[in-house]
Amino acid sequence: PGYNSPVIWGNKLFLAGADAEARIVSCYDKNTGQLLWEKKADNIPGSPSTMPKVTDDTGLSAPTLAVDGYRVYAIFATGDVIAFDLNGNRVWARNLGVPKNHYGHSSSLMVWNGKLIIQYDTGSGGRLLALKVASGETTWDVKRDNKISWASPLLMEVNGKMQIVTTADPNVSGTDLETGEELWKAAVMMGEVGPSCACYNGMVYANNEYASLVALQAGPPDPTPLWEQYDYLSEAASPVAYNGLLFLATSYGVLVCYDATSGDEVWQKEMNVTFYSSPMVVESKLYLMDNSGTMHIVKADRTGEIIAEPSLGEASYAIPAFDDGRIYIRGSESLYCIGK
Repeated sequence: PGYNSPVIWGNKLFLAGADAEARIVSCYDKNTGQLLWEKKADNIPGSPSTMPKVTDDTGLSAPTLAVDGYRVYAIFATGDVIAFDLNGNRVWARNLGVPKNHYGHSSSLMVWNGKLIIQYDTGSGGRLLALKVASGETTWDVKRDNKISWASPLLMEVNGKMQIVTTADPNVSGTDLETGEELWKAAVMMGEVGPSCACYNGMVYANNEYASLVALQAGPPDPTPLWEQYDYLSEAASPVAYNGLLFLATSYGVLVCYDATSGDEVWQKEMNVTFYSSPMVVESKLYLMDNSGTMHIVKADRTGEIIAEPSLGEASYAIPAFDDGRIYIRGSESLYCIGK
């Protein structure tokens, strides 16, 4: 079992899973679905002998993997981080310390320019790391004045420089990718932060249930919200911004569209379902999977016209992967490839 989403490089698709017995990284042929290799993340110094307590809706393998064409990287709720080459040979592994987390660790990995970025905000305090992709050695490791977070980092270019944007309780912040220096932050979040940020045209959008939806200008040391909304907030699904619009899905089944510049509501739809998966925009269409396994395909524009709502036939919580005209979906029981 696992809640991570499929990632693709070339003709290979990667997933991870875990239970009390084993932590696994799997590689499939993206064209045929054939399992090419499956490897355990074991014999890692510092790894706990018994599994940490996690909830069923997070589990031991929630974070999505990262792949860079040379290696694939995975992290588990045990604090184990591991890298395999694309043929399944183990390259390195280390333990970051078992995260103090009452649901289970869920922050997904990000890789860029030789660095593996790990958001590690836990009940023991805030932490953000960059590891060398070839060896797993620490490039930088910074403590932060954040509380626990389940959100994932994203990368954003600001004034020609790549930043890591993260959200937690209470800070939404930007960090220099090369040095780990905190460039800006805004104490605008609260509670158990699950949704990651979205970015568009120099803006960062952060939200959390029981907090607010906030639009910030990335760059100033202490940015103030340009606009703020309170009506529709997500528990797990991250927002997505596209073509001047911001789309957000709530756990209680509302899909809403805002003007990304002004914050004005453009439209909202009562779907009467549960959304944990995040909306994705592909070819001017918004794809959003609900927990029952129905894909809601909507025009990513000011009309919000529903195009189709096909059912997968089983539950699904992960974000689909899109590649070469096909959609790859992790269901609760099966892995699907849909397309021509």
